[in-house]
Amino acid sequence: MSTIFHLVRHGLKERRIGDVPLTPEGIIQAELTARHFAKAVFPITKIVTSPLQRAKETAERIALYTRSPVAEDSRLRERANWGDCPDQTFEQFIAMWDQCTSDPDYIPPVGDSAKKAGQRLASLLAELHNEEPANRHIIVVTHGGLITDFLVQAFTERELNVWHPDFKTVQNRLIPECSITKLIYDKGNCQIEAFASIEHLT
Repeated sequence: MSTIFHLVRHGLKERRIGDVPLTPEGIIQAELTARHFAKAVFPITKIVTSPLQRAKETAERIALYTRSPVAEDSRLRERANWGDCPDQTFEQFIAMWDQCTSDPDYIPPVGDSAKKAGQRLASLLAELHNEEPANRHIIVVTHGGLITDFLVQAFTERELNVWHPDFKTVQNRLIPECSITKLIYDKGNCQIEAFASIEHLT
């Protein structure tokens, strides 16, 4: 009764405050990701995306090629987004982000703790697994921080270090834009099949 999840980080976004779109390079990344899934030997059952613009644009591109339905879910938002807190400078946002990463229980002035963010993604995956028939492939388009927030909670440090040495310390740099992390979810147990793959972008 397994479900296969493909966790996709959105494409490269514009570097400015707020709910920003993809850059031209990000659009190309989303296009390459879409073509990758369109050529897959397995059908995509559905796509679930974060409501933030950069994720939605990535998901819509994949949906166009795979002819899969897209649904938004607020649980896929990043733990915090620059612009959520009025008058917060980028430097202040980064300092807040780093504090959340080093202390998963820390609750920032805006957004969620890393722990709560990871729990949001965990709850969505469990829900999708219970709703769908066995052996379905589901694409989840979200954010790099949320993916690592989930992984750090769902797996032991030893399991994570198989994929990258000292995973927890460098987690903020491990999920490139439009990378794919493949999970096999079976009766509450989760296994990483592929981590942050970008082979399809070359």
